[in-house]
Amino acid sequence: MALFGNAHTVNPQSAQQDYARLLGHGEQVHAAFLLIRDTILFTDRRLILIDKQGITGKKVEYHSVPYRSITHFAVETAGTFDLDAELKIWLSGSQLPIQKTFTKGVDIYEVQAILTQFVAG
Repeated sequence: MALFGNAHTVNPQSAQQDYARLLGHGEQVHAAFLLIRDTILFTDRRLILIDKQGITGKKVEYHSVPYRSITHFAVETAGTFDLDAELKIWLSGSQLPIQKTFTKGVDIYEVQAILTQFVAG
């Protein structure tokens, strides 16, 4: 588990095992990222956003986003004084984007490349 303020890449095979109950038959995790308390999984079928809530983090919300419903996305790189990078994803039928913040432990360009592979592919 990462310390507060530290995000990192998670081994896809570990994420496959840890979140097996969320995955459909034959669904494969290609990339995973741990944010402060949340996790993002890129599978071959969809994007899964795992949002831990509350003080204890025992309450968890799972968002399943089919890649075909993503209309566009944007990344904002970390600046000199702002160490956080941000990912924004717009879904069809929604005006406001889903926003996730990544700290310096994650290469936001890698996240963008993975998302591009699945959305544009």
